[in-house]
Amino acid sequence: MARNYLHTIFTDAARARQEAHGSRASYARMEAGADGTPDALTDKEISFIEARDSFYIASVTPHGWPYMQHRGGPPGFLRHLEANRIGFADFSGNRQYISTTNLAENPRVSLFLMDYANRRRLKLLGHAAIVEQADDPATVAALMPQEYRAAPERAFLIDVIGWEWNCPQHITPRFTEGEISAAIKPMAAELNQLRAEVEALRAAQKGE
Repeated sequence: MARNYLHTIFTDAARARQEAHGSRASYARMEAGADGTPDALTDKEISFIEARDSFYIASVTPHGWPYMQHRGGPPGFLRHLEANRIGFADFSGNRQYISTTNLAENPRVSLFLMDYANRRRLKLLGHAAIVEQADDPATVAALMPQEYRAAPERAFLIDVIGWEWNCPQHITPRFTEGEISAAIKPMAAELNQLRAEVEALRAAQKGE
């Protein structure tokens, strides 16, 4: 249950607005008993996290501006390490280093994970630590997906303090190339079989 997530993210102003619009009672029950203890990741969250091939990560600039970035890789590049810790290798990119700089001053992050095909989404809050390749190459290498052609620069280690599943309302289903290929594979096999049968019939007719 996302007790600590809600307790962390709700402000008094948000609670007052919930009260005004009639949703406070249900959220109060969900938030009840929060004492700062992180929402423990369960098998459900872990399996969802490790199945993703992309996610969005938000940090905050020193001037208070939210900053969102996309991270992608092969499924499983975002890994569960232990307890409530997850991590990923950060590949070489445009070298703006905005998230890296933000996290050096404020380690708070928010992750947004989407499964468009099944209309599911998971939000995470956590504290991130950055491990540079030059300082700890073994840790970075351990998070690097096998046979993935990218150059790692560092690793992000995130201690999750809260999570929340969102409802599927308004999520438009979208599918990756791999998902589409898997879906049409049986049809493609049947089509090839039918083509072979047609060619065999044509050959038989020519032989008569």
